Amino acid sequence: MPSKQHPLVSTTWLAEHLGSPNLVVLDGSFFMPNQNRNAKAEYNQAHIPGTQFFDIDKIADHSTNLPHMLPSPEEFAEAVGKLGIGNDTLVVVYDSNFFMASARVWWTFRIFGHAQVAVLDGGLARWRQQGRSVDAESVQAQPKSFTASFRPELVRTIEQVKILLGQPDAQILDARGPGRFHGTEPEPRPGVRGGHMPGSRNLPYKTLSDEASFCLKPLVELEALYRQTGIDSAKPVVTTCGTGVTASILALGLYLLGNETVAVYDGSWTEWGAREDVTVEVG
Repeated sequence: MPSKQHPLVSTTWLAEHLGSPNLVVLDGSFFMPNQNRNAKAEYNQAHIPGTQFFDIDKIADHSTNLPHMLPSPEEFAEAVGKLGIGNDTLVVVYDSNFFMASARVWWTFRIFGHAQVAVLDGGLARWRQQGRSVDAESVQAQPKSFTASFRPELVRTIEQVKILLGQPDAQILDARGPGRFHGTEPEPRPGVRGGHMPGSRNLPYKTLSDEASFCLKPLVELEALYRQTGIDSAKPVVTTCGTGVTASILALGLYLLGNETVAVYDGSWTEWGAREDVTVEVG
């Protein structure tokens, strides 16, 4: 089993360990509204054998109009317990969309105190590229008891980000594409302004992946990407995006570089860009 410090497993590792009694594999795929794809429908058509679907829109806080915000610890514990996950279970999560939203699921498990979680490097695309088998069989897990313990240091609220922006050493990194970051392209959700938070930097999440293998780039290349963006990976960083999903991909990359306390702004731009009491920069 991989150590809890390493958040990635390879397709070769997963193929060798599929069916292990203390391993649960999750498909955490998610697509943006403008992608016109249905993650659950695609899971039902083909998934890695034995995999269950983790729906970030269902396992979420439904008391807010913001999409897929973190659920309460109790809601999370109940949901993952039904997936057959206990506190000693190794969870491996993958997706079919350039780490969207396997990295978000990885971060969510860590938020609720579960360190035994890893992302499948390259996801379903890499798995299928290598000719590995998929099926459409439904999976019924034996429920387990899961106890969640919340780690507030790994998440930021809008009020915390507003305070952070006033600090000279703040490092806020935005995973959206450059058009949305600079306000030259419209936001995919109505009522949300274009632009970015004052002083934030931009590192589009897809730049972390290798287009040929679908895997994350080597550490030396990841380090260079953050450095070129003006981010010191050894110092505190808060990542953001549209709704806290692709921000988790940047958090995953920083974790690989040794920054294990990188935090995600959960509400991200969908919250910030819709508020009138915060500053938005364009250009």
